[in-house]
Amino acid sequence: MSLRLAARFARREMRGGLRGFRLFLACLALGVAAIAAVGSVRSAIEAGLEREGAAILGGAAELDFTFRFATPDERDWMQARATRVSEIAEFRSMAVVGDERALTQIKAIDDAYPLVGSVALSPEMPLTQALATTGGIAGAVMERALSDRLGLSPGDTFQLGTKTYRFSALLTREPDSAASGFALGPRTLLYRDALDGAGLLASGTLFNSKYRLDLPPDTDLETLEAEAKEQFTNSGMRWTDARNGAPGVAQFVRRLSAFLVLVGLSGLAVGGVGVSAAVRAYLNGKTGTIATLRALGADRATIFQTYFIQIGILSLLGVAIGLTLGAVVPLLLSPLIEARLPLPTTFALYPRPLIEAGIYGLLTALAFTLWPLARSEDVRAATLFRDAWSGTPRLPAPRYLVVIALIAALLIGLAGWFNGSWFLTLWTLGGIAGALLILSLAALLIRFLARRGARIARGHPRLRWALAAISGTGEGAGAVVLSLGLGLSVLAAVGQIDGNLRNAITGNLPDVAPSYFFVDIQKDQMAGYTERLENDPAVSRIQSVPMLRGVVTQINGIPATEVAGDHWVVRGDRGVTYAETPDPETKITAGEWWPTDYTGPPLISFAAEEAEEMGLVLGDTLTINILGRDITGTITSFREVDFSTAGIGFILTMNPAALAGAPHTFISTVYAEEQAETAILRDLASAYPNITAIRVRDAIDRVASVLAGLAAATSYGALATLLTGFIVLIGAAAAGADARTYEAAVLKTLGASRARIATSFILRAALLGLFAGTVALFAGALGGWAVSTYVMETDFTLIWPSALAIIAGGVLACVLAGLGFALKSLNARPAQVLRARE
Repeated sequence: MSLRLAARFARREMRGGLRGFRLFLACLALGVAAIAAVGSVRSAIEAGLEREGAAILGGAAELDFTFRFATPDERDWMQARATRVSEIAEFRSMAVVGDERALTQIKAIDDAYPLVGSVALSPEMPLTQALATTGGIAGAVMERALSDRLGLSPGDTFQLGTKTYRFSALLTREPDSAASGFALGPRTLLYRDALDGAGLLASGTLFNSKYRLDLPPDTDLETLEAEAKEQFTNSGMRWTDARNGAPGVAQFVRRLSAFLVLVGLSGLAVGGVGVSAAVRAYLNGKTGTIATLRALGADRATIFQTYFIQIGILSLLGVAIGLTLGAVVPLLLSPLIEARLPLPTTFALYPRPLIEAGIYGLLTALAFTLWPLARSEDVRAATLFRDAWSGTPRLPAPRYLVVIALIAALLIGLAGWFNGSWFLTLWTLGGIAGALLILSLAALLIRFLARRGARIARGHPRLRWALAAISGTGEGAGAVVLSLGLGLSVLAAVGQIDGNLRNAITGNLPDVAPSYFFVDIQKDQMAGYTERLENDPAVSRIQSVPMLRGVVTQINGIPATEVAGDHWVVRGDRGVTYAETPDPETKITAGEWWPTDYTGPPLISFAAEEAEEMGLVLGDTLTINILGRDITGTITSFREVDFSTAGIGFILTMNPAALAGAPHTFISTVYAEEQAETAILRDLASAYPNITAIRVRDAIDRVASVLAGLAAATSYGALATLLTGFIVLIGAAAAGADARTYEAAVLKTLGASRARIATSFILRAALLGLFAGTVALFAGALGGWAVSTYVMETDFTLIWPSALAIIAGGVLACVLAGLGFALKSLNARPAQVLRARE
C-alpha cells in the first residue's frame, strides 16, 4: 500500500481532535520552550554586549599594561591613531575613616573619562564637579556598599594612603563596570593626579594601567589590533576592543547558558518519557482499529506510516508551541530581566536559538516515539478475537533500535557543536544518561519489590492493596520513577555540588586559610611590618615573599598560546616570585632547586600540575615579560602548589639574580586569632597607609555570594525539568484513573470503606514518591560526588538538608498528582462501574 493511503488513514484518525495527546503536547512544548528561552536570553545578552561593546569597554579599543604606565613612545603611537585617549589606573587599597577600614577597588581616571557612556551619581551632579578639588581636598565618589560600611555621607572625608579625600556622591552607574570583571571590594572613583602624594602608586605597586582609544569611524579594528601587537611585542600589552568589550563576561554567559541548555535537555528527556507514555496509551486504545486494518489487508508498513504521520504532525505542533513560548516569554519579561541583569541586553526574535531548540525537540520526539510506534507493527488481525498483542516482545525490531541509537548520537553531536564545549556536553549528557539508566533499573526493582512485599503484607490490607497496584501496570511505576526521578536527580546534583562547594569555601577553608593578605609592602617596610607581627602572641604564622607580575609570552621560543592553547596560565599576567631556597613545606616532584647564591642564566621552578596540563618538561624554556622586559629562563624543577588553602601559591618561582633590579613589593599572609584581626589591621594600616589588606573571610563571603547566584540559575533550569516531570505524573495518574475507579468499585463491593481505599491510594503514591526521591537522591549524589571530586577537586559529603528536601519533594509531588484523580475514583458508584465492565 502507498504512503498516500497511510496519509489518508492518518487524516481520518485525527478527526477526533487532540484527545489523549494533551500530555504529549505539554511535555514536548515545555521542554522546547525552556531551551528556546535560555537561548533567546543568551542571544539578547550577546547582542547587547556587541551593541554596547564600546560603552562597556569605555572606548573603541583598550591597551592594558601591568605594573607600569605606558612609555612616551607607546603614548605617541596611541595619539597618532586615536582621536582621543583616556588613561586609567586600577588597583586595590584601603579606605579609612577613623578606626574603620574597608577594602576598595580604586579607579583613577583623567579628564577624558568616560570616552563613551556616562557616569550616574546620587545626588545628581557632573562628574567633574564631584571630583573637583575644594579647599585643598580632592573629591571622590564610591559605591553605596563602601559608603555604608564606612558610615559616610556626602561632604564627609576619608583617607586613602596618606592623603585625605572628600566623599562627594554615590556612584550609581559606571558605564565600563562589566569590563572590569570580578572585584573583591566596592569601587572608588577619583582623578589620577589626586593620588600624587598619597603613596599608593609607589615602585612595584600592584596596579594596571589602561588606555582607552576613541578611534575614527572608518578604523579597521582587526588591522589595528595586528599592528598594535606587532608594535608592542614583548611589552606585556593586552588588547581588547569593542568587538568584544567584556570577553570574560561574554565567555561566562556562553558557558552558563550552554550548561542551562544542557539542563533543559534533561527536561526534554523527561518530557520524552511523557511523550512515549502518551503514544503508548494512544496506540493501546487503537488496538482494535489496527487489527481491523490488518484484517482488511493493510501491511505493517502502512500501519506504521499511518501513526507515524499522526505523531509527526503532533510533534511539529508541540515544537511550534514550545518555540512560540520560548520566543515570546523572554520578550514579555524583558523589562524584569533587564532590571535584574547588570549587563546590556537587546531582546528580539533570534532565529538561531529557536532553530536549535526546534532541532532538539524534533529529534527527542522522534527518539521517544519510535519505540512505541514500532510495536504497532506487531498487532495482528487475531487481536479482534483474543488478546494477542499482550504477549508480543517488549523490544522493537533491531532496525528501530539502530535508528534510535543513531538519533541519540546525533543529539549528543549537535549539543556539543551548538554549545562549543565537548567537555561540558559529555559530562552533562553522560550524567543524564547515567541517571536515566539508574532510574530505569529502579523502576523494574520497585515493581519486583512491590510484588514480594504484597505477599508479606497480609494482615495489612491497605498496604497490600497499594503494593499490588504498584507491582502492576496500571499505576505506571516506570513513567513515575523516570519522569519525577530525573527532575529530582538534577535538583539533587545541583544541591549537593552547591552545598559541598560552599562547605569547601565557607566551612573548611577559613580553618586553614590565613586571616589577611597584605599586598604592596615596600622592601624598606618589611622589617617594621615583621616585627609588629612576630611580637604578637595571637599571630601563629607569617609568610612573606616578593611579588611581581608577568606574562608568559613564549614556550621554547614559540608563542605560548600555540603550545598551551587556552590554558589559564597563559591567558593573562601571573604572579612571579623569587627565592634563594625552597620553603620548608615545598615538595619538589621532579628536578632540583638551584644552588645557593646562583648567579647564572635564569632558572625556573614551575607548578607540577599546571606543567603537566601544558605539556611542559624539565629543560623547557619560558619567556616571561615583566615590566616590559623579556626574561627567558629554563625549567629545572617542578613542585606541588596547593591553592586550596587560600595561602600564598606561585605558579612560577625564579632564582633571585634573574629578577635583580626589577621594582617590586612584597605580599604577606598572616595567620592569627580572629579576635586579634582588628588590632593587627589598625596598627599596620596606621603605620603603613600604602599597604592594602584583604581580609580572607570577606573575600570568601564575596565568592560564596557569586556561587549562590550560579546555583540559583541552575536550580531554575532544574525546576523546569521537575515541572515537566510533574506533568508526566499527572498524565500517569490520569491514565490509571479507570483502573483505580474499577479497583475502588470492587473493594467497596467487598466491604472496604472509603477511608481505607483512600489510605491505599495515598500509600501507593507516597511509596512511589519515596522510592523515586530516594533513587533520584542516589543518582544526584553520585553526579555531585563526580563533579566535586574530579572537576572541583573538593571533598564530598552528603548535604542532608538538600537530600531530605529531595525525598520529601518526591513524596509530595506524587501524592498531589494522585489525589486529584483519586477523589473521582472514590466517588464513583460501584454498580455503574461494574455494569460498564460487563
